[in-house]
Amino acid sequence: MKQKETLWNIMDNHDLENEEAMDDHVMSSLDTPLRKDAFDLSDNEKIAIIEKHFYQIMHTLGLDLTDDSLKGTPARVAKMYVKEIFHGLHPDNKPLARRFENKYKYNKMLVERDITVYSSCEHHFVPIIGKAHVAYIPNEHVIGLSKLNRIVHYYARRPQVQERMTMQISNELKQALKTDNVAVLIEADHLCVMSRGVNDVSSSTITAEYSGLFEQEQYRNEFLGHVRSK
Repeated sequence: MKQKETLWNIMDNHDLENEEAMDDHVMSSLDTPLRKDAFDLSDNEKIAIIEKHFYQIMHTLGLDLTDDSLKGTPARVAKMYVKEIFHGLHPDNKPLARRFENKYKYNKMLVERDITVYSSCEHHFVPIIGKAHVAYIPNEHVIGLSKLNRIVHYYARRPQVQERMTMQISNELKQALKTDNVAVLIEADHLCVMSRGVNDVSSSTITAEYSGLFEQEQYRNEFLGHVRSK
């Protein structure tokens, strides 16, 4: 048997044995896995490199990149990856959540619900689309309402696992607000489940992180009541 044929047989056997393992939903760490040199290149340098590689992907698939509809796609995809879809990878894009003194001594629950989540599955690089609901009970500080949305968007705009994203948002809010009284709930559809694999278009994924007072049933139920009311 030729060496190339042997290699393909090994790969086929490996794929068959590990077909389910390749679809496993695995989170390796709470921090998004990044190399130490992740930000050595400028955005423009990254765009230029990704454009070349995506050109090769499309070429390998057999697409005619001289076609008017396709020839600009590698550049569009590269710019979209760096400037939009994976915008949240770069720490320079992290929103500044300025704290304000809680002068009016508001000490009840504040809920911001139905925040748009548009993320990407880090296992297949296809969209995760859903809603985030966040709440906090302030102590000495509050932050602007829009910052709640911006924090969600920042952690969504990167390759993600929904469990990690939920915890990252929770941790960021606790740090920004200087309180542990934070709740985060995310409801999302995963296109890696809907458009491939099991092709299940009716299921959705819910993750939640409760800390501080929200670990108590009374506060958790109040939060969930606000989320479910329309």
